[in-house]
Amino acid sequence: MTDATVTIDPVHVGPMDNVAYVVTCGRTQRVLVIDAADEPRKILATVGDDTSRVDAVVTTHQHQDHVQALGAVVAETGATTYAGEPDASAVTAATGVPIDVGLRHGSVVDVGELRFTVVALRGHTPGSVALALATTDGTHLFTGDSLFPGGVGATGGDPDRFEALISDVENRIFARYGDDVVVHPGHGAPTTLGRERPALASWRERGW
Repeated sequence: MTDATVTIDPVHVGPMDNVAYVVTCGRTQRVLVIDAADEPRKILATVGDDTSRVDAVVTTHQHQDHVQALGAVVAETGATTYAGEPDASAVTAATGVPIDVGLRHGSVVDVGELRFTVVALRGHTPGSVALALATTDGTHLFTGDSLFPGGVGATGGDPDRFEALISDVENRIFARYGDDVVVHPGHGAPTTLGRERPALASWRERGW
């Protein structure tokens, strides 16, 4: 997807169909990678020959399938690393990569002229985050494993974790953003908030 100010390239990698997103500022050509999940050469090939354009790598949460290419991508690009504060130490333990900036709800990540606003979505993991990006063609949400077509992310059958996640999704996403917002999940195909909104109450009722 592209417009005058941003290009969003989804890169499907690994056996679990993880989606790494290469987001490029159209005016400056600076790049943010969201979830260096697997297959680092494939991610970097999407960036192009000048991998020094990658200013930042945001990890949406600590799970192993979302971090397997982090070390290689950071070693190649020298990018600043970001993750939700409660997940940062686990990401480092899994990868050996220090997290330079811990993210909180409402934090911002600036890459070129693009500004990504952090939405903390607690429950799938303690430090799961989404990124909201407003562009000239509308708003895009990169939700990791916290929001998918058809429901929220897995919470291990724990009712407290589910309550935390469904409440954050309701209050921090659906109550704030409109139906035309595009959701880019950590696996599979994109959706919109308008497509998912009618089912929100049923997600809460079913408990997953």
